[in-house]
Formats: sequence, C-alpha cells, structure tokens
Amino acid sequence: MRFPQLLRAGAISGAAAGVAAALVMWLHTEPVIRRALAVEDARAHAGGAHHHEEELVSRTAQVFFGACTAAVAGLLFGLVFAVVFAKARHRLPGLTDQGRALWLGALGFGVFTLLPALAVPANPPAVGDPATVTQRTLTYVLTVLVGLLVIGLVSGLDHLLGSRGTTPPVRLVTDLVGAAVLVVVALWLLPASPDRIPADVPADLIWDFRVASLAQLGTMWLVLAALFGLLVSRRAGVVAREAEPVLTP
Repeated sequence: MRFPQLLRAGAISGAAAGVAAALVMWLHTEPVIRRALAVEDARAHAGGAHHHEEELVSRTAQVFFGACTAAVAGLLFGLVFAVVFAKARHRLPGLTDQGRALWLGALGFGVFTLLPALAVPANPPAVGDPATVTQRTLTYVLTVLVGLLVIGLVSGLDHLLGSRGTTPPVRLVTDLVGAAVLVVVALWLLPASPDRIPADVPADLIWDFRVASLAQLGTMWLVLAALFGLLVSRRAGVVAREAEPVLTP
C-alpha cells in the first residue's frame, strides 16, 4: 500500500476516532464534569462569593467546540498513526495489517493514556491547583518518555530472545513479565501527582471522572486502530485481486 493511501486511511480513521471520543465525552464525561462544577459553585457560595459572574462562553458552546477539537485532534493523531505504522509495520506483532494496527493502537493507548493515568490520574474541575499545571505537564511528558523506553527495552529483549532461538510462547511470556516489571519500577520512581483531593469532593466523583476519561481516550484509540486496520487490509486485498493474473481458456 502506498504511503499517500496510508495517510488517507489515517486521516479517515483519526477523524472517526475523534468523533467517537467526542460522543463518549458528551454521554459520559460531560455529566461528571457538571457534577464537579456544581461542587465548585457550592464551594464558592460557602466562601461568601455569592456574586455569580456570567460566563463568556456557555457550557453548551464549550462542549460543542470541545467536540470539534476532538475531531481535529483525532485526525492529526490518525496521520501520526499512519506514519508510525508505515515505519514500524515490519516490527509489529500480528499476521495481518489489521492485527498490526490493533497492536499499535494498544501500545499507543498504554503509553499515552494508561501509564500516565496511573502515574498522574486525571482529576475533575473541582480538583487541582493552577500553580501545579507545569509540574503535572512535565510529569506527563516524563511518563510518556518512560513508556516509550519500556517499549524499546522490551523490543530489544524480544529481538535478543529471537536471535537465540527461543520459542514464540516463551518469548511472549518473557516480554509480558519484563514489561510488567519495568512498568511497576517506573511507577515507583515517577513523581506522584502534586494535587490533593479536597474534602468536599466525593470519592465516587473522582472515580467516575477517571473512568470516563479512560473510556473516552480508549474509544479513540480503539476506533482509530480498528478502522485503520480495516481500511488498510481492504485496500491491500483490492490490490492483490487486481494483481492476480487473468486466466483465459
């Protein structure tokens, strides 16, 4: 499959993934955010700030523009996904492009979403100090870099085992155990989240927001990888059929 066709598949898959993530945000994340905003309002009234300033942009407009941003971000993610797939296709596990795309999506979800969620969990609007934004951002970037390092180390381990003739089942188990150990060590060494949970924020609100955030981003990665793999595999099948010789009697 040619590179421009991969980019086209990435753009289509990314845009669809962004729309799917926006839908999950609207259905599951937004209600939790409104609960958190209610906690903030109650906190402000309890502190004597009874004067409510009118919002420059309504919450509905914020959700709409957030959905548009998610679609655009998904499209950009799709283009990057296609480039990485083109470069790493021969190194990815899987017997088909569909399987390789799903593996790449799983790795992307693990590095950019799951590992940071374990190191610096997402918090709703009622939690967090603006003064810690820089620290949280740097911790997130550091966590992503550590995740990429883990993938590199596990890939090197797998290559070493393969060069020594280790059977695939043993290689798979060794890779998984090695990855788990490295992740545990990384989480132990990485700095903890600087934000503390205020006493007026219910625990179920924190849990619901973090689950909704994971669901939103997980949906994006799943749709991106699955649709990209489907488009690439279908295009490869068309090319293969066109290349088949025509037998004449």
